[in-house]
Amino acid sequence: MTAGPALDTASGTVDRQAVWSALGTVLDPELDEPITDLDFVETCTVSPDPDDTANGSFVRVGLRLPTFFCAPNFSFLMVADAYDAVTAIPGVSRAQVTLADHHASAEINGGVAAHAGFVKSFEGSINGSAAAELDELRHTFLSKAALAGQDRVARPLVDAGQGPEELAALTLGELAGTEADTDELTRMRTRREAIGLPAGDDAPLLVHSDGSPVTVEQVPLHLRRARLQRVGIETNGEYCKSLLQIRYAENAPAAAGH
Repeated sequence: MTAGPALDTASGTVDRQAVWSALGTVLDPELDEPITDLDFVETCTVSPDPDDTANGSFVRVGLRLPTFFCAPNFSFLMVADAYDAVTAIPGVSRAQVTLADHHASAEINGGVAAHAGFVKSFEGSINGSAAAELDELRHTFLSKAALAGQDRVARPLVDAGQGPEELAALTLGELAGTEADTDELTRMRTRREAIGLPAGDDAPLLVHSDGSPVTVEQVPLHLRRARLQRVGIETNGEYCKSLLQIRYAENAPAAAGH
């Protein structure tokens, strides 16, 4: 994880690392990476909330993205998720999460602040209207991430010589305590659980998008698809990081400091 921006704490009651950790749970839905690792958090300040009699903290977070025209739906998800993550921290009485330098900043920032939802936030907007809320979009990208995760977990097993028969029979519980019991396994299980796919110890390692197990005959094609999905996500992630670095080149050293 990158060091992130300086978290300015003016005698607030919330530990600044707690805020950074909370923001680390927020993902770019398309890239399946935390916004903290992607350097999307430009500013974060914690101060006493003068309007809270219980001495709560007021947290302000400023986000940024690689381009001015990043998709509004992805952008809205990240801002809303960041708001939810920060306000869930014990001791935070108020939060303000805003996105800068984006063509739909006004709609996104206003909508998240008003808890309006994606569709209502874009009603009458010059940037166009929204046809639906974002649950289906989130599910789609979590499904892609779960598929890519199968490649990350299975690839070392394939390289070690395990064939279709072994892989088709392998359960997640059988990976516990082995070399495959890594952060990638935990990450894949989390993504699967979030969208209702089998994620318990008795669940197959390889499953289709509907949760059905991959048969021995289907393993080679399934793994090719999983690998393509992983490569696509990772390539897109590196591209976005490059664009962000170019866009904010002058500010990069300050944003990464303590």
